[in-house]
Amino acid sequence: MRKIVIRAGSVSIRARLLDTPTAERIWAALPIEASARTWGEEVYFDTPVTSEAEPDARVLVKAGDIAFWPDGEAITIGFGPTPLSRTRAEIRLAGPCNVWAQALDDVRQLKCVHAGVAISIHEDG
Repeated sequence: MRKIVIRAGSVSIRARLLDTPTAERIWAALPIEASARTWGEEVYFDTPVTSEAEPDARVLVKAGDIAFWPDGEAITIGFGPTPLSRTRAEIRLAGPCNVWAQALDDVRQLKCVHAGVAISIHEDG
């Protein structure tokens, strides 16, 4: 099982890759370093990766889903409601996203990450 670590400030989240075309593209591009951006209770950041929306791309995700937003060429991690969410329990992303990894740690730790913080993804191990 391939694993990654996402680091942003003092936050470190491990995740396992899923078997998807987007996961393959992101794995091949590692390490990825960027500046964090926030949108409600979501952290997202630019990548050098491009990928079309996969057949199972979705706008509603669960806390722990690590997704790729094709329209923004960005990795997105929702951990609570966004400006588009219809309820406090809903995590609604800006557009259809490819879920490519599953967090092994609590993504709600990202609540303390502010825009502009350095964020990176590396292989775990």
